[in-house]
Amino acid sequence: MEIKPIDLREIDEKAQNVYEAIIVSAKRARQINDENKIEFNALLSTIPETTTDDENEDIDNPAQLKISLDMENRDKPHVQALDEFLDRKVEYKYKE
Repeated sequence: MEIKPIDLREIDEKAQNVYEAIIVSAKRARQINDENKIEFNALLSTIPETTTDDENEDIDNPAQLKISLDMENRDKPHVQALDEFLDRKVEYKYKE
C-alpha cells in the first residue's frame, strides 16, 4: 500500500488552526469507520453460512471473500476524512 504524505500547509490554508483540523478529521474518521463496520456486518449477514462437520477445515466462501476485498480496497477512513475536510464537506462547531 502506498503512503501518501500530507501537506500541512494545505490544511493550514483551510483551517484556522491545524490542531483543530486534525481533531475534526480524526472524529470524522471514527464516524466513517463505524459506518463501514455497520455496512460490512450488514453485507455479511446476507451471506448464507456454510456448515461443515469438521471445524478444522478451512473453507473459502467466495461471496464473503469478495465483500472483504471490496472493503479493503476502499480508502482508509482517515484519508476519506481528511479529503472531506479539505474539500470543505465537513462542518463543525464549538460546544457552548
